[in-house]
Amino acid sequence: MIEEIRISDLGVIGAADVRLGRGLTVLTGETGAGKTMVLTALALLLGGKADPATVRTGASSAAVEGRVVLAAGHPALERAAEAGGAVDDDGSLLLVRTVGAAGEGGSGRSRAFVGGRSVPQAVLAELAETLVTVHGQADQARLRSPAHQRAALDEFAGPDHARTLRAYRDAWAERARVRAERAELVERAQDRSREAELLRLGLAEVERVDPQPGEDVELGAEEGRLAHAEELRVAAVTAHDALAGDTDSGSGLVSAADLVEQARRALEHVGTHDPALAELATRVGEAGYVLADAAAELVSYASDLQADPRRLEVVNQRRAELATLTRAYGKDVAEVLEWSRTASLRLLELEGGDQRIEELDVQLAELDARLTELAGAVSAARSAAAERLAKTVSAELAGLAMAGARVEVVVQPAAEPGPHGADEVEMLLVPHAGAPARPLGKGASGGELSRVMLALEVALAERAGADRPATFVFDEVDAGVGGKAAVEVGRRLAALARDAQVLVVTHLAQVAAFADHHLVVSKSTRGGVDVVTASDVRSVTDDERVRELARMLSGQDDSDSARAHAAELLELSGMGR
Repeated sequence: MIEEIRISDLGVIGAADVRLGRGLTVLTGETGAGKTMVLTALALLLGGKADPATVRTGASSAAVEGRVVLAAGHPALERAAEAGGAVDDDGSLLLVRTVGAAGEGGSGRSRAFVGGRSVPQAVLAELAETLVTVHGQADQARLRSPAHQRAALDEFAGPDHARTLRAYRDAWAERARVRAERAELVERAQDRSREAELLRLGLAEVERVDPQPGEDVELGAEEGRLAHAEELRVAAVTAHDALAGDTDSGSGLVSAADLVEQARRALEHVGTHDPALAELATRVGEAGYVLADAAAELVSYASDLQADPRRLEVVNQRRAELATLTRAYGKDVAEVLEWSRTASLRLLELEGGDQRIEELDVQLAELDARLTELAGAVSAARSAAAERLAKTVSAELAGLAMAGARVEVVVQPAAEPGPHGADEVEMLLVPHAGAPARPLGKGASGGELSRVMLALEVALAERAGADRPATFVFDEVDAGVGGKAAVEVGRRLAALARDAQVLVVTHLAQVAAFADHHLVVSKSTRGGVDVVTASDVRSVTDDERVRELARMLSGQDDSDSARAHAAELLELSGMGR
């Protein structure tokens, strides 16, 4: 239940505190007094679109606060907790919406808060689905829509039908996905064939060359040795002679090994006198061993190194083959091998395209059979519910001063199945006995649509019970209605309010007389500008209420006859409950 709505700087409203109670609450006032802004404020709290133009002139922003009281376990409380909002100990939840003014000095942006936590606007809209059902003159227009009529019938059909319909929609969406995948596979079959052929050629070339991991690096090193064999041999011999001396030439040159050995003996000779020199003598000796090993290896290297033009040619030819692969499939052999691995997997995927199409065909056949079965169940449930709904709404119309009127709900096969089933739903109205049945979208007047919508809402509320939101808002649902019909509309709204909170904006005294709570919105003038202040939204009772009803009846609240008529309406409404 909505407990209160606080509004600041929205349209003509400077500040207002609208307190709502259980039962039927009516909101009345002169045209332009600000009743519409109250509904605009409620729409903002329910996640509606924010319009910076609604911010009061001169204000930087408008704000709306709403407090709703809900029973433990209510879906709105659970959703608020998911969004991080806090719920008061008494089960009340605070909703806030702010709208910045457009232009200089204002951001034009909207912000939403749930339980003190900033949330996206969509969260408020989600909460609204479980909190409030709003009906206005725009809903009368939607009632002419076959889609709206179908949705109303589906809602009336109950939870079992809703589950079946949801299963149908899920299957329909899955079939659409499968068909799209199949169409893409068929459309791209030629592209896949070309890609597969290119992959086969590349993999065949890699298989023919058969590169080995690290082979390009090893061959590069070998090519360097073979191409410069003589230069390498001369360098090795020269280095050996410098380290170990050239014993064959008899040149008498002192080698590095001889010099190191002299240094070792000199240090070792005096090492007994100083441990430091003894340690250095050991290290110099180790250096001599290293030089001796290096000299031996250089001898071996020089003796093994031979120019081999034929091997060099083989190495160059192999490197050329590898270079061809790396130019096409990677910067080195490692990348070529990785390309080969991924290409093999991709080729398997491409070659499996035809098999995938066959699998999808099987899946489509299963989904078509599933959809046919579910569509039959949906149609059967709709047909059964259509008869019950027609009787229920027709009975409501009789109580709304439309004696002899009845509604027919027709369910017939659609030309093609769609996401909502295989049916077309149409509501027909017989406005009076002997009149032909005509579609709501063509033959019903505004007043008749108002009453049909109210009758339908009552039927849905009674059918769904606790599954429906506990608050209903009607914006001039009595448009085009007067006289006895207006009295009956008020009576039916009061009956609906026995088990729900109902807020009605009305211009009709006949409707307002049935309210449990009567709020009047008026305007003040400050500095030549119209404004609604906190004192301009007031609850009226007793004599004040009689005066307001008299004003609604005749435009004059001091007319004795109007006041007498107003008092009579109040008495009538009390007896009619």
